[in-house]
Formats: sequence, C-alpha cells, structure tokens
Amino acid sequence: MTPAQALTRNQFPTRWRAFRRPSRQAAPQPWRHWLQDKGSLTQRLIKASHGQFGVRLLRLRYARPTRSEARTLGLPPRRLALIREVELLGQGEPWVYARSVFPVGTLSGPQRQLKGVGSRSLGSLLFSDPTMQREPLQIGQLRLPGTAPLWARRSVFRLAGKPLLVCEVFLPPLQHVEYPLYRGNNG
Repeated sequence: MTPAQALTRNQFPTRWRAFRRPSRQAAPQPWRHWLQDKGSLTQRLIKASHGQFGVRLLRLRYARPTRSEARTLGLPPRRLALIREVELLGQGEPWVYARSVFPVGTLSGPQRQLKGVGSRSLGSLLFSDPTMQREPLQIGQLRLPGTAPLWARRSVFRLAGKPLLVCEVFLPPLQHVEYPLYRGNNG
C-alpha cells in the first residue's frame, strides 16, 4: 500500500502548528523549501518534473471533515463538506498527496466550478482567481504505520471570502527532486 492509499483510508492525526521558517530541527532539508513556499505548488511541480506533471483523482465525495479540519474552517461539528483527495504526479510518480475540503457554502456562485475540478489542478484555479487570499501556512508531520514520518502543510484559501482548506503531504519520492528556483522572468 502506498502512503497516498494509506492516507485516504485513515483520518491522519497530526499536530498542526503555525508556520514560522522551519528550523533544522523542525524540518530537515530537502523539505524546508517545499513546506515554506507560499506560491503555487502546481507550478513548482510542473517545473521540477520538466512538464511531466499530472493529477490522479483518488476520491471525491461528500463526507464529514475531521474535527481539526472543521475547526480550522469554522464549520459546525458533523457538517458535510465536499472532500477531494488526489495524488500530484511528477514524471508519472506520486510526489504529493493532497486533500481539499470544500464547505458546501463555498460551492455556490462562481465557486461552484470547484465541484467539477476532478483530475485538473486545483492550484491552477486558485492562483488564477483574482479574489484568492491565502491564510498563513501550518505545518505538521504525519506518522503512518510502516513509513518514515511524512511532512505536510495546510492552509485555508478564500475565494471571494469563501473558505476551503488544502492539505499537501509530501511523499518520499519528492525528497530526491531538486526544488526549482525561479529567476527573473522565467516563472
């Protein structure tokens, strides 16, 4: 079972903490750059994979968010939300597991397009929306049976003031991928 498959089967408990530049003790290299980047992860992965990027939809369903997710989004307990789980692929290999939580109230008006994002990149929609605001990043470590701890980050995005939560778990194969730096007008 891959880490992404295990993540879709478990409510992954972790302690999320506000992001402040991860120290060596908090996040080892090479994870620091991936964790602290506030730009589009999709764009970084496209660059790092030399254009060989894809999204594999694992699950899309209405379900109850975890208590931590509901609290972060300000949702009442037991409220349903649309939950999307995907793998972000680089060169055909899963590099990131992503879980997005869309409160039902967010999926109205122009944001109803989020229901149909499917296997397209959510990041491309978020970062092209002029109303998008991103709240501070939180980082954490997930411990799954039989794997080394996995580093993750999450943040609330607001589109026209409506919240959604995106959690990104960096999978072991990404550890060996060079973090792409942008210079000048190259991206």
